[in-house]
Amino acid sequence: MVYLGVGLGGMLGSLLRYLVSLSTNNILNNGFPMGTLIVNFAGSLFLGWFTARIVERSKWNPVLMATIGTGLTGSFTTFSTFSLETMIMIEKGSIGFAVFYVLLSAVGGLLLATAGYKLGAEPGREGAK
Repeated sequence: MVYLGVGLGGMLGSLLRYLVSLSTNNILNNGFPMGTLIVNFAGSLFLGWFTARIVERSKWNPVLMATIGTGLTGSFTTFSTFSLETMIMIEKGSIGFAVFYVLLSAVGGLLLATAGYKLGAEPGREGAK
């Protein structure tokens, strides 16, 4: 049952990622992979919150937690697209942009995961022990 949940969550997460990236890149259309940055930042914030709020404190069904945490969030975020976009920037000679993108992604993702975790760990909120 866990495999089915992760698969269904993965299907939904990848569809959401595609829609966010497509709409963001169509709106901005400036060559910078803003869609990937947005989904990775949003996923980092959410997974930090979800881990602190739900995984570590609740009695949710493990299948549901895997569906949301691993399936949905894991497929919503994307390391492979981030890596490919960075390589393309380097090949096009945009090394400064590529370095900026890598640093912004790594530092921003870590900061947002930390912020999400702290928000989820706040006492007195729904789901807290």
